[in-house]
Amino acid sequence: MNLARWRKPALALAILAASVVALRLLPVRQELPVFLEWVRGLRWMGAFLFGGLYAAGTILFLPGAILTLSAGFLYGPLWGTVIASPASVLGATGAFLIGRTAARRWVRAKVSTSPRFAALQEAIGREGTKILVLVRLSPVSPFSLVNYAFGLTSLSLRNYVLGSWIAMLPGTFLYVYLGSVITDAAGLASGANPPAGGSAAQRVLLWVGLAATLAVVVVVTRTARSALARAVPELEKAES
Repeated sequence: MNLARWRKPALALAILAASVVALRLLPVRQELPVFLEWVRGLRWMGAFLFGGLYAAGTILFLPGAILTLSAGFLYGPLWGTVIASPASVLGATGAFLIGRTAARRWVRAKVSTSPRFAALQEAIGREGTKILVLVRLSPVSPFSLVNYAFGLTSLSLRNYVLGSWIAMLPGTFLYVYLGSVITDAAGLASGANPPAGGSAAQRVLLWVGLAATLAVVVVVTRTARSALARAVPELEKAES
């Protein structure tokens, strides 16, 4: 066996595993308010920093929801989406490339016993990007792991990036909008803090916009789930 051949992949996996363990053990929620206020104080430089950390967090299996909520809290619905959307795609693409190269054996071992992934892999071989988009709109696996798992498929990098960006955008905007209605960082960390500022009319408009956004995402998700079941009938059998 040529040990030198596997030295770099093994090192990459060791660093990845150590990073995941460290980030899981750190008091992220407790320190989040302090961190977000610090990022806000950096202005435009903070936006670049936050985007980079968002992408890294996606690769390192950090919960995407808290990152996307934070983008909305810091920068509002529009700019929060402008920052979070490319950052999430960048992180997903990084995981895709790692799954296709250094972590290929690890990812294959993780999904080798999954009938769902076997069905999806076969469907992607038949219909390519269409299946990727449907999976993104109607999640069938944990988001972080599926980013790595797609690296094992026949999808091209270009189609993966474009399909992921389009399909992830509705959910990203929903979470950014949710984050934008939170009024303080402590409320963001605890997950409970309704909007208190502004006039009554502004608050009503905020909640109406949120309800409309949620309704659209629910409709899109249900439609995608039905379309995915028709495109990959083996998936329902694997889940049953």
